[in-house]
Amino acid sequence: MRIISGKYKGRRITAPKNLPVRPTTDMSKEALFNVLNNHYEFEDLKVLDLFAGTGNISYEFASRGVKNITCVDGDMGCVKFIKETAKLYDFPIAAVKSDVIKYLERNTNSYSLIFADPPYGFEQKTFEAIVNLVFEKNSLSEEGMLVIEHSKFTKLDHLPHFSFMKSYGGSIFSFFNFEEEIEEAEASEKIEKS
Repeated sequence: MRIISGKYKGRRITAPKNLPVRPTTDMSKEALFNVLNNHYEFEDLKVLDLFAGTGNISYEFASRGVKNITCVDGDMGCVKFIKETAKLYDFPIAAVKSDVIKYLERNTNSYSLIFADPPYGFEQKTFEAIVNLVFEKNSLSEEGMLVIEHSKFTKLDHLPHFSFMKSYGGSIFSFFNFEEEIEEAEASEKIEKS
């Protein structure tokens, strides 16, 4: 995998071949970060990377100046590799071995950006559970964004808080946030004042 921008631009990180992962492609990753670039100052973000795998997305955030990153993955090999890589490059990444659903159920922290890349073969209801838990547990800050990577066979645009989606090759990124509800609240405030 290659870091595409920031302090470590062009740096290649080689993960062990035996990890059970499907890393986000460079093309998809570049497209994703172009979208995020338009919404955020990376230095200000607090990031949660779910189903982190090799840590590919987290290294990109770290290279772009994010100072607080938590990676969660259920595979000990992935967590060990992320910890070793973070130490090697002095990335501000904490790696946690946990089932992602259980992690979200007990999480009490709030993040400005949550990225989730579950296995594409997961059932629709598991993807939906991730979205619902993030908002039920207030895991996202008011101006925050949840991004889920999935295949074209998974549909998430019917869920509450869905904002928009972007498609790149065989990958789709679905974006969720509170914006719609903030706009509704502002609209009802204006009605009350008039």
